[in-house]
Amino acid sequence: MADARGFAPAKVNLSLHVTGQRDDGLHLLDSLVAFADVGDHLTISPATASTLCVDGPMAAGVPQDARNLVLKAAAWMGETAAFTLEKHLPAAAGIGGGSSDAAAALRLLADLTGRPIPHGSEALGADVPVCLAPKATRMRGIGEALAPVALPPLPAVLVNPGVEVPTGAVFSALPTKENPPMPADLPRLSNPVQAADWLASQRNDLEAPAIAFAPVIGTLLDVLKAQPKLCLARMSGSGATCFGLFETQSAAENAANKIRAAFPAWWVVATKLG
Repeated sequence: MADARGFAPAKVNLSLHVTGQRDDGLHLLDSLVAFADVGDHLTISPATASTLCVDGPMAAGVPQDARNLVLKAAAWMGETAAFTLEKHLPAAAGIGGGSSDAAAALRLLADLTGRPIPHGSEALGADVPVCLAPKATRMRGIGEALAPVALPPLPAVLVNPGVEVPTGAVFSALPTKENPPMPADLPRLSNPVQAADWLASQRNDLEAPAIAFAPVIGTLLDVLKAQPKLCLARMSGSGATCFGLFETQSAAENAANKIRAAFPAWWVVATKLG
């Protein structure tokens, strides 16, 4: 079989409500997730032993051994292959890069072997199940309870300051783990402004503790809020990546260019979420 190539898009938590914690320590979430049109690329080849080569502009520091979720996904599925990961997303950034890579590996392995992806992929990480079918989704429980959501395309800018924020430390700093979920029924959102207006009434419960850990996140949000035609600025996941939602794609492109010029050390991309 010839090499196959897959896409691992960035995952953005448009909202993230922490609603509880199980006895085993895993947190319960209620999150509206969307996916970007930017991400990593994964190539797979048949092999008798699993290997991983990582390249691309964000390859520095990404493990190429059994710590990488791509190889963990292959071992969990009980398959072997040679993988090449072209890394474009920053690591430990709150946009599900590793989980999306693992999900892409599972999809490619299923195509390569003809085997279905087994249930229980949340064992690899809470974000892996939602990344298996990367489209707008409401994610609940520990990541296993998924329901598709209709969203309009959302013009956006993603910004990461190059600071890794440890997820465990952010969750530990939450003042309470028992917070209200999103409404039982989500409204029908027909355009970016309407979507942003409704999202403004929701939360990312991890934003405040992440800012306390890495104050640059607050600076980043202020920079986004200063951009013309911005509708909403919020942190994704446990940080440090933040997103801005804009009225139009051209406004998002203009904002990305301005932020990139002012902060050349930051990772800045204009994208469309959906």
